[in-house]
Amino acid sequence: MPSVLPAQSKAELQKVLRRTMLANGMEVIVIENHGVPIATLEIDVRNGAFTQSPEYAGLAHMYEHMFFKANKDLPNAEAFNERAAELGAVFNGTTQEERVNYYLTLPADSIAGGLRFLASALINPTFREDELKREKEVVLGEYDRNEAQPGFDWQQQATTLLYPGQFSRKNTIGDRTVIANVTTAQMREIQRKYYVPNNCALIVTGDVNAEQVFALARQVFGDWPRGADPFVADPIPPIPALDGNKAHISEEPINAVAVLIQWQGPSVGKDPGATFAADVFSDVLNTPGSTFQKNLVDTGLWQGVGVNYYTLNQTGPISISGQTTPDKFRVAMAALEREIARFTDPTYVTVRELEAVKAQRTVSSAFGIEKASEIAHTIGFWWSVSNLDYFLGYTDTMAQQRITDLLRYTKTYVAGKPRVTSVLLSSEARKAIGLTESELLTPTMRPVVRP
Repeated sequence: MPSVLPAQSKAELQKVLRRTMLANGMEVIVIENHGVPIATLEIDVRNGAFTQSPEYAGLAHMYEHMFFKANKDLPNAEAFNERAAELGAVFNGTTQEERVNYYLTLPADSIAGGLRFLASALINPTFREDELKREKEVVLGEYDRNEAQPGFDWQQQATTLLYPGQFSRKNTIGDRTVIANVTTAQMREIQRKYYVPNNCALIVTGDVNAEQVFALARQVFGDWPRGADPFVADPIPPIPALDGNKAHISEEPINAVAVLIQWQGPSVGKDPGATFAADVFSDVLNTPGSTFQKNLVDTGLWQGVGVNYYTLNQTGPISISGQTTPDKFRVAMAALEREIARFTDPTYVTVRELEAVKAQRTVSSAFGIEKASEIAHTIGFWWSVSNLDYFLGYTDTMAQQRITDLLRYTKTYVAGKPRVTSVLLSSEARKAIGLTESELLTPTMRPVVRP
């Protein structure tokens, strides 16, 4: 079969993507690309921060670390690493808000062994007390490094305000106290709830044969018993809407002034159409030469400003982030507010700009499918937060976006909607400009000239 086609329309993707469902509910997805004799094997689990109550904050990530330890077939982490080396495999995992993934990249002739290797860790982890104790210190070290980064507490506070009462479901790194007191019983509870075949997908990409992969998957994973649907047995609480504008200021010894304005954006499960408009709208505003960039960055008021929507099922955030200087802060903020006020102006984004960014999206997406490991991660993300059909139709639906779609998005989620405004600056700069949180609560802030 030829290498993966360079475009990603649904029709073209369906030529190279094969999928099947095992009897136990595990989905198996294969993309063949015979350019290089390697393959990527990935397991995606609908788990992550969004499943975490406060007493489990950070434990989805802790579980990810324990995946690479002892299991029924391998007595300890050293044996796990040795078996990976025998397979010629490079392995890793990640934990995000709405998915946890585990993946191997290995020679194509090691696929059968690689699948059995993954299955042992996925289905029969041991959770040895000594390994959990050691790995807990590793995760706490990660937490400490994150905490030491400038802006960590500032961003955590912004997320706390944006998702009232649900911070643990957005907090991937977790809570230090929870991590420090993790138990094997908690690991088993996560396994029982979420590590069931009907909540997992196997994605295989690279120099493989789809029918052979399907047959191997049935052999290796077919006897794994289906579990209860974790989201029926224990539904995820809805994200409460903001009841008004929120603001906070953090002080750290930095030279610039960092600004983060966030709104609660669309859920890909409830309003998928808005997620496509959000991506296109962000692309237009982030393009050099756009009205947004010309009026904010090219004028010298902002050192940089970016717009982003993060696609999630559990209410992804819309963000505008930027950096300016203390002496320009109020004028820069007033200019930004004027741009935000124009987001619902039908002439703010031109048809020419719209068509240009849609074409760029198609090209950048096409490059992503050429690398087996990257396409596995991409498919896994979309399978987890939405579904495979969303991924398959992404490029086609992006190409259909019109100005009216962008206007619906900005009117529904941004214009006049409650938001969180967060500012990070030094204590000296804050004192010099006299900035207060109450001032940030008014979106129509005007520049203030101080003697």
